Amino acid sequence: MKMSIGQTIEIIYLDKAGKITQRKIEVNGIRDGRIRVTCLITGAPRVFLTVSILSWRLVAKKQHA
Repeated sequence: MKMSIGQTIEIIYLDKAGKITQRKIEVNGIRDGRIRVTCLITGAPRVFLTVSILSWRLVAKKQHA
């Protein structure tokens, strides 16, 4: 499965300090080994290096009744 713009995903990544972190994000752009995202916890824009992402999975969008 490939990451795509507009997807909501959950990532586990290794930051510059060597700390492993888990986040739920929405993908805004993918280019040159970087992904631009919106963090769904803080609402802040972020940029992650794809090589630092240890694992990711697609998160199902909730259906409103």
